[in-house]
Amino acid sequence: MAEDVELVAIARIARPRGLKGEVVADLLTDFPERFDGLEEVTLVLENGERKTAKIEDHWPQNERIVLKFADVDSVDDAEALRNAEVCVAENDAVDLEADDFYDWQLEGCKVETIHGEFLGEVREVMRTGGTDVLIVAGEKKDYLIPFAASICVEVLPQNRYIRVDPPEGLLEF
Repeated sequence: MAEDVELVAIARIARPRGLKGEVVADLLTDFPERFDGLEEVTLVLENGERKTAKIEDHWPQNERIVLKFADVDSVDDAEALRNAEVCVAENDAVDLEADDFYDWQLEGCKVETIHGEFLGEVREVMRTGGTDVLIVAGEKKDYLIPFAASICVEVLPQNRYIRVDPPEGLLEF
């Protein structure tokens, strides 16, 4: 895979499993079924090096996934992959519904109010179990903005832009 291709992490290798080179990985996708039929991925090692890997087999294990890559046939081979991200090309990401977005699509978006006041850029999306919250890094402080349609009235990740209509008091904390 070319070095300049944008990647999306779908799992992170946690540790070796067994003696034949399998690894246990934490899922970073809401679509674990995306591994079905997936033959090749890009591994991004801790040092940033990219490495193409062929998936020989995979199966679920609790909330994780076990992966067996071609040419990874020992515990030592598997250990060398610890903490690597298992990635696919951005254009191979699972298509979402019209008003759903991946965190990576929102991170880095510029945020301004409906009155044109620039608040900052989305640093991260915080999962709360209810409404997700955008953590917006402002010039002097961070803002916590619920990612709700009534507040985030215009979301244009392709333009790296979100326009918000915050309720009174939201930006004062």
